[in-house]
This record gives sequence, structure tokens and C-alpha cells, in this order.
Amino acid sequence: MDPVEVEINLPDEHLYTSGAHPYFRAPHIYIATPTRFMPRRGSTTDVVLATSRDGVRFDRTIKDAFIRPGLDPKNWGNRANYTAYQIVPTSLREMSIYMQGGRRYALRTDGFVSVNAPYEGGEMTTRPLIFAGSRLVVNFSTSAAGQIRVELQDASGRPLAGYALDDAKPLIGDRIEQEVSWAGGADVSQLAGQAVRLRFVMEDADLYSLRFR
Repeated sequence: MDPVEVEINLPDEHLYTSGAHPYFRAPHIYIATPTRFMPRRGSTTDVVLATSRDGVRFDRTIKDAFIRPGLDPKNWGNRANYTAYQIVPTSLREMSIYMQGGRRYALRTDGFVSVNAPYEGGEMTTRPLIFAGSRLVVNFSTSAAGQIRVELQDASGRPLAGYALDDAKPLIGDRIEQEVSWAGGADVSQLAGQAVRLRFVMEDADLYSLRFR
């Protein structure tokens, strides 16, 4: 295969050792944790996060550091922050990133980023999507006072009968995989193959991932 140039650098930064690899929970998504070298900042380094669905076009919507150098002065030097190849599962609820010098950084499973809502509340609605399967499963966390409710809409944004916000059973707790349900149950198979939107109404909560199965 011929090399393909991948341009994901931002101005004044160099990226090295991307380590791009299929994510073990969703192999159609590539995860990369390249080292960011800042030549105009004393040659310091940190680690950033990039994702791709084809291995060529990478997304860096989140431009903040994924792993900062931290308190140890040695990590603020050149060539100080490089991750080992691949993020690996280290328990059913945890995955780990290993770095030179024996450092290990642990994340909750799927915990790269989240959609977060404060106590006062917030919401997110997806673009129209077409799914296969009969259940919607989410990875989420709430406070004792928080909750998440899910509304299913048609492609134009109208709530679907039986799956409106008032039908949704609140999600409260902390789960890696939790089925979403409504007053009529959790089965969404009748909607498979047609375009739907997912509306998440949240209070003091984080949504890490979703899937249909």
C-alpha cells in the first residue's frame, strides 16, 4: 500500500508516534494518541487524542491535551511523553494507556470524552441515523441527584409515539452498558432501518457512548 499523507497537525505543533489502532470496543473507529511536540514552548511535549473512521481523515475536535506532562519536572522535557501502542482493557470497567517509564493511565471503558450536563440540566440531539438491532445501550454516569432520559424522534425532530420524553424511564446510576427503556419497554426493533434522531435530556450526568444491538 502506498503511503498516504495525513494532516492533523495544528499550527506550531508537531505530532509524533500516533499509534493509531482500532478501538477494541468499536473496531470501525481508530484511536490515536500522538505525542505533541511544541518547539516554541521549550521543546515540551504532551499527548493528544485523535480519531478516524478510515485511517486517513482524522478528527481533532478536542484540541486540549489528553495527557498533560503533570507534576514531575522530568515530564516537561523533550521526548518525555510517549504512549505505548494500543489502549487495552484492564478490567470489565477499565482500560489503560501505558507510557514510557512505567506510567499507567486508567480510564473508564469508553471514557475518552463525554457529553456532560450540569445540575441545572442540558440536552443533546443526534443527527438522523439508521440503525440495526432491537435495543439501545448506553454508557453513562449520573450523580445521586442526576438523571438521563432519551427521546426517539423521526428525521425531522418529531417525537415518535411510545418513545417521547414523557415515556422515557430515567437512567440513574453508573453503568458501562445499560439498556434504555420507555413505558412500553426497551424494544426498538420496529424503528430499525429508518432514520431516527436521539434526544438526550440530562441533569448532572455524563454520556460516554451509545450503541444499538
